[in-house]
Amino acid sequence: MENTMKLKSGATIPHLTRAQADKKNYLTRGVLTQMHLMPSGDPAAFDVAEDGSIVYYFDPGKVVEAPPEQWYFPRARKEERALDSGSVIERMSIKRAASCGYYTKERLAQMHYETIEEPVAFTIKGDGTTLYFYDKRTAIRLPLACVKCGKDVRYRKKLCRACYEEDLAIRRAEGDEHRGAYYGMKRERVLFFDLELTGVYDHDEIISISITDATGKIIMDTLVKPAHKKKWRNTEKIHGITPAMVQDAPLLDDLIPEIKEIFANADNLIAYGVSTDYSHIKYIYETLAERDALKEKTRCCANEFVRYAHEHLPELSHASLTDAMAALDIEWDGVAHTSIADTIGCMKVWEKLFPNYYTEAPEV
Repeated sequence: MENTMKLKSGATIPHLTRAQADKKNYLTRGVLTQMHLMPSGDPAAFDVAEDGSIVYYFDPGKVVEAPPEQWYFPRARKEERALDSGSVIERMSIKRAASCGYYTKERLAQMHYETIEEPVAFTIKGDGTTLYFYDKRTAIRLPLACVKCGKDVRYRKKLCRACYEEDLAIRRAEGDEHRGAYYGMKRERVLFFDLELTGVYDHDEIISISITDATGKIIMDTLVKPAHKKKWRNTEKIHGITPAMVQDAPLLDDLIPEIKEIFANADNLIAYGVSTDYSHIKYIYETLAERDALKEKTRCCANEFVRYAHEHLPELSHASLTDAMAALDIEWDGVAHTSIADTIGCMKVWEKLFPNYYTEAPEV
């Protein structure tokens, strides 16, 4: 047996056994096809099968992704058919058609599409009949039926208007009951807080913290000097706090004992978008148990407003604190996006949403 083979390109490749090729991680053409790959150059080696046919091995570093139309049966004989319009379409398997985004008229109907153009490919079924494929991208999407009644066209949340209104009425009643309940909370023990940060990531630092109770009393309102960050241009545009403004402010470490004492005397800690604030304030506690206890006390005003908006203001597309205050007709105290103004705004939104939050349930 020859130890080398000269290719039409002029390159000479060595003979390798299957074991030798495997050691070099060479791949056969069949394996490349299964992986939807194709060689980008000459084979790297060859072998001779028992029937005398040549088996080529390819270097995996010299392959590229095969085009989707070649993923299935790349060596199949090409067969074409002319349509009445004069267009010529190609025969292909169902798998290959699906990889190109082509489907039968019946399958597209199941997907709620209507065909408006002529077929783009075809196949022959086992009984000899022809199956035509159509391009999904040129088909028209049909209106979808309500998932509840299955009759009328969807309006919102996959429901028709009638089913949506019925569902909305149920959700609204449940939400109003939740918001209108008597919670009997003590105003002095319900705290609202807000942080301003150098950024939104975990490695960012607190540069302002404000805390009030539900009576409106300001318990803490201070700038904080970050221990590591020297500038924060992106968030500076939002809250207006510059590095110069916090130069003489206390470090967070200096404030931790006071913050812990304030939080320890609270039954609830409420913020607008509490996840971001909690993810930064939790680090003042050393143990997981302490952090879990803090999280147990926290409530998110943003989540409650979103629920209210879904039930009463379904047209509202945004739910920032500014949106909530505008929707509930609440005016700002101070400059929006400063921690103290946001804290007071959150307190007012919460009281609008929960008018009986600080009221004891009436005796029956």
